[in-house]
Amino acid sequence: MIFAHIFFYVFAIILVASAVMVVTARNPVHSVLFLILCFFNAAGLFLIAGAEFLAFILLIVYVGAVAVLFLFVVMMLDIDFSELRAGVQRYAPIGGVIGAILFLELVLVLGGWKVSPLAAGLRLTPMGYGISNTDAIGRVLYTQYAFLFETASLVLMVAMIGAIVLTHRDRRRSKSQVIAQQNARNPADTLAMIDVAVGAGVKAADIRRPDPALERPGEVVVLPDEETHEPVLVAPEPRSH
Repeated sequence: MIFAHIFFYVFAIILVASAVMVVTARNPVHSVLFLILCFFNAAGLFLIAGAEFLAFILLIVYVGAVAVLFLFVVMMLDIDFSELRAGVQRYAPIGGVIGAILFLELVLVLGGWKVSPLAAGLRLTPMGYGISNTDAIGRVLYTQYAFLFETASLVLMVAMIGAIVLTHRDRRRSKSQVIAQQNARNPADTLAMIDVAVGAGVKAADIRRPDPALERPGEVVVLPDEETHEPVLVAPEPRSH
């Protein structure tokens, strides 16, 4: 039991210190790494409390997905952090007012907090024989809170669809497939049978290229040059019917 108390204070001290470094670190990559350290120590506290399911979910979901995603985004985006810090003093009064309001709300919540006299007994009550922590959470989550769980999943799905719709852009430069135009083409204009002797090979000049007149009117076509074989932009004229 003494070892549990020792590990609790070790994990708690490292958790608080790493949380402070997340906010105060100048390098955003270091902030994300300290955030991952926070998650690991929080998972250790969950293991001490007997909630192994929450501990592994914290490691798998937050460390393995969310924190790594944050790290990739911070490393891949070319963000000028000196320019972002330039407006800190200008918005400091507003941030201070919002922080004071949040602190006042926390004081009001903690001031009205009442601990049930049965809380200590419930915390030390052992679970049923043969029922693990994960099994107990699943029984409560999918029976008593099944409607709330499904509602939360529906909200997340709507948010995911909304993010995809908002970020999707139709690139007009990309070449799309037009089924009707393909079916209306003459096979003699699009296919050519070539009789190549065995071992002769095919020279670069003998490679058949698409006829620009067969492309869609006004579309820019990329064709290789006859001599240098480098890509050249060609704007075809519309074919007369």
